This record gives sequence, C-alpha cells and structure tokens, in this order.
Amino acid sequence: MTRADLERCLDLVKGSVNEPRVGLFGPTSLTWHIGREGVVFLAGGAAALLQLAHPFVAYGVFEHSVTREDTFGRFLRTFENVYAMIFGPLDRALRSARAVHTIHERVTGVITEAAGPWPAGARYHANDEGALRWVYATLIMNAVRSYELVLRPLEAWEKDAYYAESRRFALLFGLEAEDLPEDFAAFEQQYEDMLRSGSLVVTPPARELADYLLAPPHPALGLAWRWYSMMTASLLPEPLREGFGLVFGPREQARVEASIEAIRRAYPRIPARLRHVPAFTAAERRLASGDAYVREPSTGRPFLLKLLLRMSRASVSTF
Repeated sequence: MTRADLERCLDLVKGSVNEPRVGLFGPTSLTWHIGREGVVFLAGGAAALLQLAHPFVAYGVFEHSVTREDTFGRFLRTFENVYAMIFGPLDRALRSARAVHTIHERVTGVITEAAGPWPAGARYHANDEGALRWVYATLIMNAVRSYELVLRPLEAWEKDAYYAESRRFALLFGLEAEDLPEDFAAFEQQYEDMLRSGSLVVTPPARELADYLLAPPHPALGLAWRWYSMMTASLLPEPLREGFGLVFGPREQARVEASIEAIRRAYPRIPARLRHVPAFTAAERRLASGDAYVREPSTGRPFLLKLLLRMSRASVSTF
C-alpha cells in the first residue's frame, strides 16, 4: 500500500465528510454508539492476538517496536490512533492515518522460518494490503462480538449499517470499497474463512509478544490479568489458543460463562463517565462547545485499568 494509494483514499474520505469538526461519523452513527463503550476492550486482547497470528504483523511488531519493553503501552497507543480516527475531527483522523502509514513504511524485513503459506526468507511489509485488511477485520469483528456479548444482540440491519460505516474507517488504512466484502454477512464469512485458511499461525515472535501482552503491568493486578487472559482465551479459535499456550478447558469455560453473566448485570450500572472511552467524552465536549478542538485525553491507562478491575471484580467469584 503506497503513499499514493493512501492519499487517494484520504481524498475519498474528505469528499464524504460534510462537517469536518464532527469527523468521519458523528453522534448519530453506530460507530460512535458501539465504539464509545469501554466493554469493547473485553475483546481487545483477542483482537491483538489474532493480529499477531498474521506473520507479517508479528514480525513487524517484534522487530520494529519497543513492545517487549512496553507491551501494554503499545496496546493503548494502538487504540489511541484508532479512537482519533473514529472520534476526532477530520484533520485529526487524517493526521493519524498518515502517521500510521509513515511508521509502517519503515516496517519491513524477512520471516526467518516457514509460517503458514510463507516460506522462510519471505519478505514482510507492514503496509501489505492483506495484513492491513486483517487488522481492520479484527477491530471491527471483535468490537461487535464484545458489544453483543455484554449489552445486546445487534439486529442484522444494525450490523450492515455499522459495517458500511466501517468501510470509511478502512479508507484510512488505504483500503478501498473494492478491497472489502459488500455487506456484514459477506464480511463475517471472509473473516471465518481467514481463520480456517492456514494463513494464521503462532510464530515464535507472536508467542513472545503475547506473553508480554498478557503479563500484568503491575503485580497488584495479577488476579485481574489472570481473569483477562482467561477471557481472551475464550474468544480465540482453539488452534490459536493452543498456539499461544493459553489454558482453556471446561473449568475455564464455566468461569467465563459466569463472568459474562456477572458483567451483563454490573456493566450497565457503571457510570457513563467510567463506561465510555475518554475519546468519546472529548468528542461530546468538542461538539457541545462549538470549538474545533477540545483537548483529547489519551485512551488512558487509568481508564482501562479501572474498567478491567470493575469487570473482573464483578465476576471475582468465578475464581
């Protein structure tokens, strides 16, 4: 995916936005309605591991970032860019898209062992269209999964509307309409086909990165992270779960089911200021003030930690 490809897509984005201050979507969109919920982080770990199962992603992250020193921080920074694209004004979304592409331009190298359909010695590129399409798919599909898991099932028309909106988001990665399925059903089928295709494999870099990602950022968070690892394992297909070395048997399945029931009861009672992601709150303030900009907080380590602690405490009896 070249810079020219990206700029052509960004021109399409600019032509489709009526109010640059609002951004790509706005308060009436399903993208804001779903994306504002902190519960989407419930599937964030699974989305990250699914991305790492693509050898291009795993090698690119492993060889070109400080993820091993700050795995959790990179996880948050990824969502900061995503939320800037979703909730930010148009120029902020475009700036994030260009920044991500620029970083990716430098991420290239060689896969050192055979991995899925790629032989040892194959070159990887972070701006590879297939890898970008897979990262986009994991973000969209796992947002839907986590929303439905805790809040309510989405109607077919809602899924189609959400997916149609997401195609504008995909343009920020350089993915045009012809690169993507026509509707949500076709998108879901393509996603499932990818899981079964043999293209996803847990390479040594992916396994090492996953170990860092699922390690608690502080010893005091050990119980919460043990719970989050279990929830993450539940959302992965069995071959990848085993590849990442995640234990998940009947006992863990029972705990997950009990946890989900507890979260479904507790989550709606969490105040909106803690339940909604900071980027959505900033977007609301920006639109209410009439200003082009309101200081946008980061995704927020404190926000995510508080949310995960609340959800794990709601289901602490499962341990």
